[in-house]
Amino acid sequence: MANPRWRHRPEGSNWGDFGPDDQNGRLNLITPENVRQGLAEAREGLVFCLSLPLDYPGGNLLNERRHPPVLRPTLRGDRPNFNCTLTGPERARTDVFNDDLAIIHLQYSTQWDALSHVGGLFDVDGDGILEKVFYNGFRAGEHIVGPEDGKDAGIQTAMRRHSTSNAGALGIERMASRGVQGRGVMIDLRAHYGDARTLVGYDELMRVIEADRVEVETGDMVCLHTGFAQLLLDMDRKPDATVLHGACAVLNGRDSRLLNWITESGLAVLIADNYAVEAFPAQPGADECCSVLPIHEHCLFKNGIHLGELWHLTPLADWLRTNGRSRFLLTAPPLRLPGAVGSPVTPIATV
Repeated sequence: MANPRWRHRPEGSNWGDFGPDDQNGRLNLITPENVRQGLAEAREGLVFCLSLPLDYPGGNLLNERRHPPVLRPTLRGDRPNFNCTLTGPERARTDVFNDDLAIIHLQYSTQWDALSHVGGLFDVDGDGILEKVFYNGFRAGEHIVGPEDGKDAGIQTAMRRHSTSNAGALGIERMASRGVQGRGVMIDLRAHYGDARTLVGYDELMRVIEADRVEVETGDMVCLHTGFAQLLLDMDRKPDATVLHGACAVLNGRDSRLLNWITESGLAVLIADNYAVEAFPAQPGADECCSVLPIHEHCLFKNGIHLGELWHLTPLADWLRTNGRSRFLLTAPPLRLPGAVGSPVTPIATV
């Protein structure tokens, strides 16, 4: 399969299947028919917000590099532009103005991962040299460029005028401009496994799917309800490290049958209400060198499947279970922020 960026693609990947320059991955499976199927699930007109408040979980115990958002007024002259009135040379104005800005870690709370978020080391040229590449062979340093100096990264430079980091390919804006709307499908792991830390592989997942008569079809957006985001809300921005790293169901990324199911199910995106969808770090692998996040590798790097994390799914999952349903209309575009490798999202489910 000829491609200007690679001669060999990773085993189990779909590179090139949607075209040599594709940057949408399995979003291509969300067809107009799938959108119509999603619209047909909006029977009651009830709407659920699937986002946590974006200052949750609170602190940085979940990920030391990510911090809560900072909200500040803009400046009007040398004063905060908040509850400001204007005066003119002839008469006082009656307007009162507020204007603000945010400094935000884009993957702190409810989020989408862009396909540029995780790549891999792979010999794309068949010359025995491992190279840093991303979905469909887009290359680090050429298509996805970041700063070389630590002084150009981190929160200390967040207010600099110019950015030196840019996912010129596979940025989150690709997902935003395409639109993210279609049929969502809920798999309610919490209803079967509770809040205890549970490693869910293929067998455990199939038991839930069969017990609840869940059907996943090509182009569906699959949501995994574990209850983790609800525990975050209950901790009210004061998270307990034991709970953060030891509660609720997580997928077992080392289960090859589970990875095969993700491929063969035809799902377009994979979403969970926990930190990383999968167990992090993963169990030790069979190979000496392997990915610490095998589902991220399988989805983002190999198959162009966007991952959603830290969504608030509990109220929707409870309603669906009470009403004997698992499907709904899901609308969930990210911010159209060029070059970003992830984005906050305020998903809306309609039933």
